[in-house]
Amino acid sequence: MIYVALVTILILLQYVFFTMQVGMARGKGDVKAPAISGDETFERYSRVQTNTVEQLMVTLPAMWICAHYFRPDVAAILGVVFLIGRFLYARAYVKDPASRALGFVSGFLANVALLLCCLYALVTGIL
Repeated sequence: MIYVALVTILILLQYVFFTMQVGMARGKGDVKAPAISGDETFERYSRVQTNTVEQLMVTLPAMWICAHYFRPDVAAILGVVFLIGRFLYARAYVKDPASRALGFVSGFLANVALLLCCLYALVTGIL
């Protein structure tokens, strides 16, 4: 379970990093709070952060349930896939939002795999 905890911390640090990028882009683009639009680069960084927090609502609980009821090594590996996917997504989205597919799909598929592992473990545990 230590690897699941480590991956969790890395994912949370990644989110903090994305949040810091939003703040820096806000300053660089001169987007005064509470505005959330006005500079395209700021909006891209903001969307990366928002989409990441949306995905974390699935990733973190699913990773821990998978680790507890299925296999911690699988949960940690899928968490790393999600983490890498988020970096790919962020880099691509800021550069050109149309090129975000690889990063988004890899993170999305990691989440689907985590959920399926959870479901399998729980259903077979009940039966």
